[in-house]
Amino acid sequence: MATKTQDFTKVWSDMMAAFPVDMSVMNDAMKTSAALGEKMSKVALDAAATSTDLSSKYAKETLSKMTGVTKAQKEPADYTKAVTDFASAQAESTAEHMAAFAEVAKKVQMETVELLMAAGKDMSEDATAAVKKATDEMTATAKKAAKAA
Repeated sequence: MATKTQDFTKVWSDMMAAFPVDMSVMNDAMKTSAALGEKMSKVALDAAATSTDLSSKYAKETLSKMTGVTKAQKEPADYTKAVTDFASAQAESTAEHMAAFAEVAKKVQMETVELLMAAGKDMSEDATAAVKKATDEMTATAKKAAKAA
């Protein structure tokens, strides 16, 4: 007695046909995700460019102030004054530049929160529309199945 294994291909095909999948929902989700990624990348790249400019400016200012420290002085006390002047000017410059870096970070944080809130709203609306569409399709399929039975 040989037993024959049942072929479930038709069963699975019929079952999957009864529950259609709308790929436009996935396409919309991918587009929304890609748009969010693009906007987030712009925020990050803009912040990186601004930070680089600030760093370059800070380095140039520091190097220009170093010339006073590296000059030969007539009196030993003049070296102390040159170093003190440099340290004082550098402390002021550091405070200014750190405040500028903090502003860049604050701007990035605000833009990121705004983008995420907007994306959350868009995704929520997309999900609601997808669930409604799926519910409508399932209801229609169930009604067809009930009439056919």
